[in-house]
Amino acid sequence: MAERGCPLEAVPLPPEVRESLAELELELSEGDITQKGYEKKRAKLLAHCVPLAQGVDPSLQAESRTSGSLQATAPAAKQQKPRPSNARDERFRSDVHTEAVQAALARYKERKMPMPSKRRSVLAHAPAGACTPPADLHSAPPDVTTGLVQHQHAHRERPQLASVRGVPRGCGGSVLETAGGVPVNSRVSSKIQQLLNTLKRPKRPPLKEFFVDDFEELLEVQQPDPSQPKPEGSQMVVLKGEPPAMGTDWPPSLLAALQQWGTTQPKAPCLTALDTAGKAVCTLTYGKLWSRSLKLAYTLLNKLTSKNEPLLKPGDRVALVFPNSDPVAFMVAFYGCLLAGLVPVPIEVPLTRKDAGSQQVGFLLGSCGITLALTTDACQKGLPKAQTGEVATFKGWPPLTWLLVDGKHLTKPPRDWLPPARDSGTGPAYIEYKTSKEGSTVGIAVPHASLLAQCRALTQACGFSEAETLTNVLDFKRDAGLWHGVLTSVLNRMHVVSIPYALMKANPLSWIQKVCAYKARAALVKSRDMHWSLLAQRGQRDVSLSSLRMLIVADGANPWSISSCDAFLNVFQSRGLRPEVICPCASSPEALTVAIRRPPDLGGPPPRRAVLSMSGLSHGVIRVDAEEKLSVLTVQDVGQVMPGANVCVVKVEGTPYLCKTDEVGEICVSSSATAAAYYGLLGITKNVFETVPVTAGGAPVSDRPFTRTGLLGFIGPDDLVFVVGKLDGLMVVGVRRHNADDIVATALAVEPMKFVYRGRVAVFSVPVLREDRIVLVAEQRPDASEEDSFRWMSRVLQAVDSIHQVGVYCLALVPANTLPKAPLGGIHISETKQRFLEGMLHPCNVLMCPHTCVTNLPKPRQKQPEVGPASMIVGNLVAGKRIAQASGRELAHLEDSDQARKFLFLPDVLRWRAHTTPEHPLFLLLNAKGTVTSTATCIQLHKKAERVAAALTEKAQLSAGAHVALVYPPGLDLIAAFYGCLYCGCVPVTVRPPHPQNLATTLPTVKMIVEVSKSACVLTTQPIVRLLRSKEAAAAVDVRTWPTILDTDDIPKKKVASIFRPPSPDVLAYLDFSVSTTGILAGVKMSHAATSALCRSIKLQCELYPSRQIAICLDPYCGLGFALWCLCSVYSGHQSVLVPPPELESNVSLWLWAVSQYRARVTFCSYSVMEMCARGLGAQTAVLRTKGVDLSCVRTCMVVAEERPRIALTQSFSKLFRDLGLPARAVSTTFGCRVNVAICLQGTAGPDPTTVYVDMRALRHDRVRLVERGSPHSLPLTESGKILPGVKVIIAHTETRGPLGDSHLGEIWVSSPHNATGYYTVYGEEGLHADHFSARLSFGDTQTVWARTGFLGFLRRTELTDASGAPGSHCVPSTERHDALYVVGSLDETLELRGMRYHPIDIETSVIRAHRSIAECAVFTWTNLLVVVVELDGLEQDALDLVALVTNVVLEEHHLVVGVVVIVDPGVVPINSRGEKQRMHLRDGFLADQLDPIYVAYNM
Repeated sequence: MAERGCPLEAVPLPPEVRESLAELELELSEGDITQKGYEKKRAKLLAHCVPLAQGVDPSLQAESRTSGSLQATAPAAKQQKPRPSNARDERFRSDVHTEAVQAALARYKERKMPMPSKRRSVLAHAPAGACTPPADLHSAPPDVTTGLVQHQHAHRERPQLASVRGVPRGCGGSVLETAGGVPVNSRVSSKIQQLLNTLKRPKRPPLKEFFVDDFEELLEVQQPDPSQPKPEGSQMVVLKGEPPAMGTDWPPSLLAALQQWGTTQPKAPCLTALDTAGKAVCTLTYGKLWSRSLKLAYTLLNKLTSKNEPLLKPGDRVALVFPNSDPVAFMVAFYGCLLAGLVPVPIEVPLTRKDAGSQQVGFLLGSCGITLALTTDACQKGLPKAQTGEVATFKGWPPLTWLLVDGKHLTKPPRDWLPPARDSGTGPAYIEYKTSKEGSTVGIAVPHASLLAQCRALTQACGFSEAETLTNVLDFKRDAGLWHGVLTSVLNRMHVVSIPYALMKANPLSWIQKVCAYKARAALVKSRDMHWSLLAQRGQRDVSLSSLRMLIVADGANPWSISSCDAFLNVFQSRGLRPEVICPCASSPEALTVAIRRPPDLGGPPPRRAVLSMSGLSHGVIRVDAEEKLSVLTVQDVGQVMPGANVCVVKVEGTPYLCKTDEVGEICVSSSATAAAYYGLLGITKNVFETVPVTAGGAPVSDRPFTRTGLLGFIGPDDLVFVVGKLDGLMVVGVRRHNADDIVATALAVEPMKFVYRGRVAVFSVPVLREDRIVLVAEQRPDASEEDSFRWMSRVLQAVDSIHQVGVYCLALVPANTLPKAPLGGIHISETKQRFLEGMLHPCNVLMCPHTCVTNLPKPRQKQPEVGPASMIVGNLVAGKRIAQASGRELAHLEDSDQARKFLFLPDVLRWRAHTTPEHPLFLLLNAKGTVTSTATCIQLHKKAERVAAALTEKAQLSAGAHVALVYPPGLDLIAAFYGCLYCGCVPVTVRPPHPQNLATTLPTVKMIVEVSKSACVLTTQPIVRLLRSKEAAAAVDVRTWPTILDTDDIPKKKVASIFRPPSPDVLAYLDFSVSTTGILAGVKMSHAATSALCRSIKLQCELYPSRQIAICLDPYCGLGFALWCLCSVYSGHQSVLVPPPELESNVSLWLWAVSQYRARVTFCSYSVMEMCARGLGAQTAVLRTKGVDLSCVRTCMVVAEERPRIALTQSFSKLFRDLGLPARAVSTTFGCRVNVAICLQGTAGPDPTTVYVDMRALRHDRVRLVERGSPHSLPLTESGKILPGVKVIIAHTETRGPLGDSHLGEIWVSSPHNATGYYTVYGEEGLHADHFSARLSFGDTQTVWARTGFLGFLRRTELTDASGAPGSHCVPSTERHDALYVVGSLDETLELRGMRYHPIDIETSVIRAHRSIAECAVFTWTNLLVVVVELDGLEQDALDLVALVTNVVLEEHHLVVGVVVIVDPGVVPINSRGEKQRMHLRDGFLADQLDPIYVAYNM
C-alpha cells in the first residue's frame, strides 16, 4: 500500500543508501555537519531512489525527515544522552502526518493574533527582548456598540478621577473617547483591534421588549450535519478466534507449573535482572523462585500475627510495592502470595507524599481492605519517612504494616509444609490497578481460571516453547509486561531478561544488545523503545536481530505506533530483522490481550494497513481516503483475535448494538481469559464485564456476556483487528468524536522540537457549558522566547482546526518538568486535568479560544416590534399586575406645618437653638484612641460660624451668592465653616482634601471641583494651605490659578453685622459635588427648601430628638454622608458622635467601640467601614467583649450607599458581631443618588427589610421573576430600607418612559420635596437638567414632575415578598404592609451584551468565587468585548491559572465569552470613598496602559 506523501514507506531503500544515511545522521548528531548541509546531502542521496511525493512542496519534503526516528533527532543527540523520558511520545510520530500539518499551515494565511502581554518580572525564563513590543498604533477601534454620543469636556485629564457629567443615561458604559479623556490609540487598544479583526463579530442587536421564559435561554444544541458520512455496510458478525489447543500436556495450573519446574529443573534460569550499566546483577533460577516463594508464603501465613490471631487469611489482599529495577523480588512476592492463597495488588512505589494520583491509589488500597504491604529493604529505605522513622502515611492511604521480602527477614518452612494453594475457581488471583479518564483508580480482579486461560492463549498465539528466551522492556508489574514476563513465561519455563527503565534511559540500545547477547527468540517492547533505539546510532553496527522470531509491540494498538515500526524496520532490516517478526498487539486491563499479529509460520495472514479519513473517523465511520487529502490517519492491524475468544464491535453509547462493517465502535471480547470485575464496584462491573451485544433487531448475539475493552476500532479484511483509539482518550465535541492521541500528534507535527518537549504533551477535555472542550497542555523548553512560543501556539490552533475541524478551547504551556508524571515517564493525564480545573497548573503561557469553540450559546436577543407605553399599561392591567409605584408616609399627617415653616432655613434653626438651648451638645468628634478631641454645643457652633462669616465678608470681600470651597478633613471646622457660609449668604461646596501621599491623583480632582463650582474662595486649615501651595502641588496642577485661600485656624473673634436671610426658600443653599462610579463629576444644587425637607424626612424616619445620640462613621463631603454629618443634628437637635473613617486605619474597632460607649440606638457607616470591621475584627470578637464592647443598644445600623445592597457583606457582618449583642435584624442599607440623596432609609420603626430571590436570567431581559431560595440562577436582593416620608417612587421604562408593572425592571424615578433642583456644571447642560430633573411620564400621570435616578430597580408589596420563608414579612401586622424598593444597579454601568442587560456586580461575584487567589474583580466592556480585571492575591507565577477559570465561570453562569482577562496586583481596581468600584477609571487606565498588569490574555 503506497502511503501518500511518505515515499520511503513505499520504496525500500538500497542497503548502501541506508548505510550512507546512517553515517550522515551520525555526523549531524556529533555536530560535524550543519543542519543545512545535512538536508542538502540527504536530499542528494534520496533523489536517486525516491520520486518526489505527490502534492507536497519539495521544500517541505526536504524538511520532513526520512523516518520517524530521524525526524525526532535533536541536532546534537549524543549516544549517552537520549531524549528525556516519555511514555507517550513516539506513538505520535508519522511523517505523512507532519507533512500534512505543514501543508495545512502553509495553506492558512497567518492571521495576526494579539499576543498576550506579560509583566517582565513574570517572564521567568524569557530573554530580555521577550516583552511585548508596542504594537503598531491604530486609531480608535470601529464602534461596535449602539447609540454612542460623544461629549468632550475641557476638564478631563486622566489622573483626576473625574470628569464633568455629560453623557445621556444608558450610554455611559461605552463611550469610545473614554471617560478620562484617554486617547484610544494605546498598545492595549491596538491589540483589542487585532482581536476584533480575528473575531469579526456581527453588530449586536438592541434589547428586545418581552422576555420569553426558559426555552429561549437554553443553549443551542448542535444539529447533525445532513451531509455527514453515515455507515453504509452490513451488520457485522461476531468474529471467532481459533479453538484453544487441546491435548497439550500443559500443567493443570500456573502454581503446578512453578512446582514442577522448581523441583525438576531447579537450575533452569527463570529471570535475569540488569543494573543501570546493563550488567546482569542476578539470575533467578526456577529452583530459587520456588523455594523463596514457599518461604514467603509460609512467613505470610504463619509468622504474622496481631493479638494472637493470624494477620492474614487466604483470600486477603496484599499490596506489592516494588521498584521497576527489581523484577526478582517482585516475582518472588507475587508467587509467594499466590502460593499462600493471598491476592497480590501490585502498585507503584510512592516517591513523595504528594505523588500524582497517590490519593486515588490509597482509596483503592482502602477499598480492597489492604493492611499489609510487601517491599524490599532497599526500597523501604527510599520511602518518605515520618519523624518516628516509620514509613510515612501517604495522603488517603489506609494504615499499612510493611513486610520486607529479603531472605533474612523470612522464616524457612518445615520440610513437609505445602501451601494451601487455591489456584482454581472464581476468586481473584491478583488485582491490577487502572486509572480511569476521570482520575479515579479502580482494581481489576483477574480470577485464577482467567489467569491460566490467558497464559495458555498467549502461549498458543505466540508459539512460545519451553526454555525460550524473552527480552522484556515493559513494566513487569502490570499489563503485557506481567502477562508475558511473569506469568506465561513460568508456564513455559522460559528465561526472561528484564530491562529496567533506568537502563533504557541511559542506553536506549540496551534491549537490542541483550536480544543479541542472549539470542532471544522473543522481545516485548513499546513503540517508544523502538524509537529510542534509533536515536543511538553508535552501537547499531555491532548488533544482530536475526535470532528474533517475534517482536511484540505492546502498544501496537496506538494509531501512531506504525511510524516507529516502519522506521525501526528501515534501520534494522540490514541487522537481520525480518519484516514479519514485528507483531503489534492490542490489550486492555479489562480484557487482557485482545488481539496479536502472528508470524506467517504460526499461520498469520499478511499484515495490512488502512489510510482512513479523519473526518470520517470523527463521525465514527470508516472511509478509506483515496483522494489527496491532508487529514488522514494510517493504521496497522493488530493481528487476529486470541484463541478461544469471540470478538464483536458495538456502539459506544447507549444500548450495545452491533456496529456495521464500516463503523467504528468499542471492541468487546467474550473469552475465558478476561478479567472478571472491578473489585468491590458492582455497578460499573455489570456495565463493562457483563455486556450483552444485540443485533439491530434487539436479539442477543450470544448467551455468554462480553467484556468491553475500552478500545475503539473495527474488523478489517482477513478478520484482522484494527484499533483507532481508546475510549479514555475520546473527546466528544458537538456531534463529532476526536481522539486525544490524534490531536497530540498534530500538535507535535508543528515544528515541535524547538519549543516543547516531545513526550510532554497532554490533551484532555473539560466540560464547559454542557459540552466537552479540548485543552492542550505542553511543557515549554526553557530557551523558547515568548514570541516563539506564542507563534507555535497559534500554529497549533490552526493545524488542529485544519486537520481535525475542531477548535482547541485552551492551549497552555507550563515550565519544563512541572507536569505530573506517570510512574514510568509520560504524563499523568487525569492529575493534569485536575490541576487545570483547580487552577493549580501554573502555566507560563496561555491561549484561550472560547470565541471559536463555544458554538452552543443561547441566541442573542432580537428586537421585537416596539410596544408603546399605553399597551404596556393595558397589558399589565389585563395580566392583573399593578403599576409599580409607591410612596413614603405623608408629611402632612406627621407634623404640623407651622413647625416646618419655622424650620425652613437652617441658619435660623441654629440661631434659635443657640438662643434657647445654648449649652446643649450637638457634636462630639473622636480620634483614633477614642478620645473626644472636640465638641460643639449650640452656642459654640453659632459663634464659630459667625467668625467665619465675618472673615468671608471682610477678609475675602465676598457678597451673598458667592461660592466658597470648603477643603477640610472630617471634623467640626467643616461644620462651622458650612454654617458660616450660610450666615453671610455664600454658597458652600464641600471638597475632600487632597491626600498628602498621593497629590498627583487627588489634587487635580480638588482643583477641578473648585473650578467647575466657580468658587471665589477656598476655606481650609493651615496644613492644607501649605499643601495646596507646595512644590509637589505645583507639579500636579497650576497653583497660580487658585482663588483666594483663607485658613480659618486663627480668625479673629468678630460678630457678623446681620445674618443673611434668603428672600425665598428656593434660593440655593449649597452645592453637592460627587464623582459617580462611571467617572463623571456631577454637582447638584440644593435649595434651602430641599435642605430642610431632607432633614425633616430623616428626623421623622429615625425618630430623632434632642435627647438622642447617634454615631456616624461616614465621609462628610457629599450625599447623605454630608447631610448626616453637617445638617441633621442642627435641625433635630440630637447629639452626633462623629467618627472620621480615616481614623479606623489605625484603630479598626473605633466605630464599634463608640457605638457601644455612647449607647447609640442609630448608627450610620459606609460599606468600606463595614468591610474593614468584618475583615479586621472578625476573629477578635472575644477580645472586644472583654474590652466591654456591647452592641445590644443598636436598633438600626444603616449602610449609606448608592448601589445595590451588598447582602453577603451585611449578612457576614451581622453574623460576626452577633456575639457582641448586635441584633440579627439591625443592619440595613439606605439608597440615594445624585438627584435625591436620600430616597430610602430603614429608620427605627417599621417592618424589617425583606429579601427576595429573583431569576438572574429574567433580570437580563428586564423582567423580575421571583424564585425559591437556592434555585438555579437565583439572585438574592434585599430592599434598600423604607421609602422616606414625602417621597414618591415609580418604575419607568428606560426608553419609552411609560410606567411599568411590578414584574418589570425599569428606571427608578423619584418625586419629593427634597429632590435636588438641578445640576450645577460649567456648561449648565440644559438638556441634561430637563432630562434628569424634570422628567414626565409619556402615559398615565403625565403631570407629576419626576427626577430620574439613573438606577434600575423594581417594587414589590411585602406580602408578595419573602421567598426565603424567613419570618419578617408575615409577622408584620397587616396595617404595616409596605412597598419595598429593590435596587438592582446603575443604568450607566450596565453592560449590553448579546442583546441582554448584564450588571457588572453579578459577573464579578461569579469571578471572585472562581479561585481563592482572586482578591477583587471588575468588569467593563470595550468595543463589545467583555474585559475582566482580576486582582491576584498570590504569587505572580500563578497568575495564568486564573485565565481559564475566569473564562469558564463567566461562560457557565452568564453565557458570555470573556474577550480580555487582565490580571493585576491587589489594590489596582480603584474604589471611591463609598467603597464603590470606579470601573470606568479602570477602563481608562487599562486602555492608556497605566495598570502595569501582571498578564493580559486576549481570548480568541
